[in-house]
Amino acid sequence: MKVLTRSVEETRALGQRLGETLLRPGDLVVLSGPLGSGKTAFAQGVARGLGVTGPVVSPTFTIVREYEGRVPLAHVDVYRLDRLQELHDLGFDELLDDRVTLVEWGDAAGPVLPADRLEVRLEMPADEEDERDIRIAAHGESWQARARHLGELLVPFKGEPAR
Repeated sequence: MKVLTRSVEETRALGQRLGETLLRPGDLVVLSGPLGSGKTAFAQGVARGLGVTGPVVSPTFTIVREYEGRVPLAHVDVYRLDRLQELHDLGFDELLDDRVTLVEWGDAAGPVLPADRLEVRLEMPADEEDERDIRIAAHGESWQARARHLGELLVPFKGEPAR
């Protein structure tokens, strides 16, 4: 599914709707896209939707940040990992048990991540500073069961670029 956001706040709003209505403990959301594409803004929205009230910042240097909310959140950034084994060494598998886990730069860790996941790819159109083309793909049995609801949630974001 492909959607469009026209501002950072709209990217956050998309993440928030996802957090409010679809995400549940045990869910994995894999975020990918170039530097500055809005991965952290999307994560901030998801956190807001899960009831996290404090600031949410990129975990680039700490690798993992955990937040308490209506549903706990683990925000992981694998950009600085040298080997995928480091992800397991950090206890990644345990994070998946009882919280929503967001993985920035998750496409780099794809081979070691569970197959049941939601993939969110954010792209920046060359001629639009604030717009983001976002592709969302549901993988696995859990997400296939929620695919119709996911499609409904995305309807407000299916606009065409203003070019």
